[in-house]
Amino acid sequence: MLFRSGFQPVTASLADLIGVEHVTVAAAARTFLTGEDLDTLRQLAQEPVEFLPAAFLERQEALLDRVGTRVVPPASGSPVRGASTVMFNAATKSAQSPVSAVGWFRVGEDGRLRLISKSEHYHAPLGHGFPGYALLERARRLGIPNATHNNTRGQITRLLEEELVRVGNGLAADDRTGLDRVLAANDPYVVNRVLNLETGSLACEAALKMILARFYAVEPGGAAPRYHGRTPVLLVMGNDDGELQANYHGTTILAQTMRGMWPALLAKLDAAGICRVCPIRPNNTADLEAAFARWDRGATKVAGFFHEIVMMNYGGRLLTPEFLQRAYALCRAHDVPTVCDEIQSCLWHPDLFMFREWGLTPTFVAVGKGFPGGEYPASRLLFSAAMDSLPLFGALVTNGQEELASLAYLITMRWAQANAAVTRTVGDYYEARLREFGAAHAAQITAIEGRRHMTTLYFRDLNAAKRFAGHLNDRGLDASAQVYKADCPPVVLTKIPLISTPVVVDFILDRMNEAIGA
Repeated sequence: MLFRSGFQPVTASLADLIGVEHVTVAAAARTFLTGEDLDTLRQLAQEPVEFLPAAFLERQEALLDRVGTRVVPPASGSPVRGASTVMFNAATKSAQSPVSAVGWFRVGEDGRLRLISKSEHYHAPLGHGFPGYALLERARRLGIPNATHNNTRGQITRLLEEELVRVGNGLAADDRTGLDRVLAANDPYVVNRVLNLETGSLACEAALKMILARFYAVEPGGAAPRYHGRTPVLLVMGNDDGELQANYHGTTILAQTMRGMWPALLAKLDAAGICRVCPIRPNNTADLEAAFARWDRGATKVAGFFHEIVMMNYGGRLLTPEFLQRAYALCRAHDVPTVCDEIQSCLWHPDLFMFREWGLTPTFVAVGKGFPGGEYPASRLLFSAAMDSLPLFGALVTNGQEELASLAYLITMRWAQANAAVTRTVGDYYEARLREFGAAHAAQITAIEGRRHMTTLYFRDLNAAKRFAGHLNDRGLDASAQVYKADCPPVVLTKIPLISTPVVVDFILDRMNEAIGA
């Protein structure tokens, strides 16, 4: 039976997700350590949890009319200033800081109810307090720890690694033979390795390290890398003017140079023949052809192609399948690794990875905090065994192997895979309604970009975009005009949670119609 919302019910126990044998041993170990009753712990591990009960969504829909209103008294007393940087303090909006949150909603320090129509900037794809995450508390009751280390990766983390490889290669859940075949492959265009990291920045950084390891030795005394002596040229997505500022692959220093920060440092790296960064304009095949013709010869070598599919840091610009497939064909012909950065788009796609719909075969895929649903900071880098070249300390973090973070991934993936058809339908409906809205207001809105749940509105004028977003904020919707880049198009960003229903979509469009009229 389907819920009124259309979502497929998902019910699972801890034993269903991580195996009966594992939870049985964990329960026995907990009993030994604490003296708790073994049968009670075994029952807890076997007891199913309903991931998204109908009553939960009914309560959510009942609260929609209160969005934007004060539902509790504001936090009293003098506001705490904190001790952050000047820039962080300037950007902080403490009135919106959460005091409590459930599902689609957050109540801020000002006591007002807000709809998280940006999914807390992709951290909360299943909203706040997703009922399925109750299994995390069950695991804690069994004493399954979160803290572990790189040389003690637990069974839950190892299970997740295999599950990510399975889904990333489009294999059926019961296709163990196919999974074993993929895990044994050494094809540079088959992702079958996983690095467990903390942030998307570190996932992208790990890919960059493996790419540079083809040019520079990681440790002294090793064999000369394949392209030793040549200058690596990194291809990245630029803006419409052919400058670097459109891409975003993290906050490590080399990733920041790839988007135009630290220009003097980048200029010195370039002048010294250490590394060069070449921007490609969005969906511009001529730029691709020219870059390979110029840089993949002589003393230089195209080292890697970094891209998102939805450029959420450049107005949500959508890269077309035709453009990316041509880029991948050039990379394959020239022995160039591809890095598909799905920190933004992962999980929001019905296949969990958007690159699959686009027909791409990346060498690296970076995924981020959408998978653990905001419960833990936990990114992953999927990559080809052919690039498995780093030493043990080449790309790791002490907390990267957290067991409960891996469990959060598995919970999220179980619900998302079961509801792929429904989320596709709702996402298509949201995008279609926004396109109708844009067409109806073409005097102010020039384009709708992005894809399904993560869709953006382009305005003719930045001030109009700011006023539109401000009106939505005043009425309790999270939406933002992208104003932190001087060269960014005048755009308003949205990214609604995957658990959104058509009722939520209609509510958002009603508020947008109010805002455009104002």
